[in-house]
Amino acid sequence: MSATSGTDSSAGNLRETVADRLGLDGLLKRLESPVAPYYLLLGSTAMLVLFGLVMVLSASSVTSYQSSGSSYTVFKSQAMYAVLGLVVAAAASRVPVRIWKLLALPAFVGAVFLEMLVFSPLGRTVQGNRNWIGMGSFTMQPSEAGKVALVLVAAMVLTRKRKVLGEWRHVLIPLIVPMAIVLLGLVLAGHDLGTTMVLAAILGAILFVAGVRMRFFATAGAFAVAVALAFVATNSNRTSRLDSWLGTCIDAQTAGCYQKVHGLYAMADGGWWGVGLGASREKWSWLPEAHNDFIFAIIGEELGLPGTLAVVALYVALGYACYRLIVGSKDFFVRLATAGIMAWILVQAMINIGSVTGLLPIIGVPLPLVSSGGSALVTTLLALGVLISFARNEPECKKALAARPSAIKRTLAVLPGRR
Repeated sequence: MSATSGTDSSAGNLRETVADRLGLDGLLKRLESPVAPYYLLLGSTAMLVLFGLVMVLSASSVTSYQSSGSSYTVFKSQAMYAVLGLVVAAAASRVPVRIWKLLALPAFVGAVFLEMLVFSPLGRTVQGNRNWIGMGSFTMQPSEAGKVALVLVAAMVLTRKRKVLGEWRHVLIPLIVPMAIVLLGLVLAGHDLGTTMVLAAILGAILFVAGVRMRFFATAGAFAVAVALAFVATNSNRTSRLDSWLGTCIDAQTAGCYQKVHGLYAMADGGWWGVGLGASREKWSWLPEAHNDFIFAIIGEELGLPGTLAVVALYVALGYACYRLIVGSKDFFVRLATAGIMAWILVQAMINIGSVTGLLPIIGVPLPLVSSGGSALVTTLLALGVLISFARNEPECKKALAARPSAIKRTLAVLPGRR
């Protein structure tokens, strides 16, 4: 045996010994299991929703009491939507993959119709963005449904065109022109640049996993940057946010700096270990949108570095589950749709966290599954239900789950007198 092969063998044995002593060997084997994506999706989703409910209650308690006389008003609404979203996710997780393929086009048509209603008398403007529709006390954000619809229709179209994606015209028509342009154009017409960026990221991820040539991304990326800069230049609010990000903030009273500065105050007050759950100072009407776009700042203030790292770790676990589905599935539609949902959740989380920590300009998108907001929570849980459906229907996972005894049988097996 050569000296090189002996060295490689020794290194391999050393890695295995270290992994065994640290207890990592069992963990690595579990992560490589065919059921790992399924359980990672279930676990990370449940923990993010639960964690989000706790933080929404904490972050909204003061302003909720000031506006309604009860500290639980916002929390009760969020809890109601969480229950609804979990029911929707549970139902979606039982839908076969072939049904999602059939629902793609009707879902897209419905999403475009809802987005058009934004410009009807039902439309509502919130903080300068016309991106809501409402009747009485009921309101919803159609662009959130548009994310799910774009994922499904893009995966369906590109799956059917898989063999001809080397040609530009098959990439552009009909997915980009007219489908994506219509949906993104309607959202952009409502001045919702943040959601438009997330939709563009969804589309880009799906096209990348589909194997579209990189020259297409260079052209599309240059066009997207030009459009984004044009919208920033023609809006004073966005211009002030960009200026504050570039370092013009001297104090909280400088135009466009108030929210950014108080968000950083919250993170700084939290320090390493936080001031304690419920003990935030910034939520006392100092930090705008404390329970929504800037909830990550309250997490940092109350729970410190461990709290923020726990949130990031849950998104990493969710991303790893999606990655396993993308590389492991033999169904092209599943791979593309998973890539779109993965980009949706992770890019939106990165934008939100980057905005709060000052790494990015304040764009105004919620933290998925954590921030307050009914439309976003329900549609995100629907998307995760779709992913769970994909994971449980993978052949090896389906076989492994079927081989395991049910919870009822496991419970009965330990009862006295049972054999």
